[in-house]
Amino acid sequence: MMKPMRLFLPFCVSAVLLAAGDSLVIEPAQTKVEFTLDSLLHTVHGSFRLKRGTLSFDPQSGKASGELVVDAASGESGSAGRDKKMHAAILESAKYPEITFRPDRVDGKVVPQGKSQVQLHGVFAIHGVEHEILLPVTVDAAAGQYTVAATFEIPYVKWGMKNPSTLILRVSEKVEITIHTVARTM
Repeated sequence: MMKPMRLFLPFCVSAVLLAAGDSLVIEPAQTKVEFTLDSLLHTVHGSFRLKRGTLSFDPQSGKASGELVVDAASGESGSAGRDKKMHAAILESAKYPEITFRPDRVDGKVVPQGKSQVQLHGVFAIHGVEHEILLPVTVDAAAGQYTVAATFEIPYVKWGMKNPSTLILRVSEKVEITIHTVARTM
């Protein structure tokens, strides 16, 4: 009788937290923010570091709040020359040191235990400009911990950043971002 109770208790705690609305802290050390940029010759892969992140949501109304902050200057692609150009001419990371996402609603239901597919709506700020965005998110919940994955595209040229294409090297005008993270209840 004791063993089923131990398994049931975390589920109940998680369900109660979700019913009341969760306040979550995003673990920077357990977060990967990766980017992929297609080009004519090869695909560029790189990463950024999360500085900090919090998220609160009300499962009844779908309202969300919080902020995820990425260190723009932490972007690395494995090529010092390419990274220098990315920071100086495209991201202008000295002038715009942070990339942020502020969620305002969750479309769909995050189940207290198991996998959920939801859409996270909010404001994505990069290069000094804010843009509304809808992110498809997969959430795997277990006892107050949420493993989250999202993949989406940023139309960086349309959003006012320079295209690094040259006469010979042509790159996509969109960059794919993939985020894997762990969020825990506060």
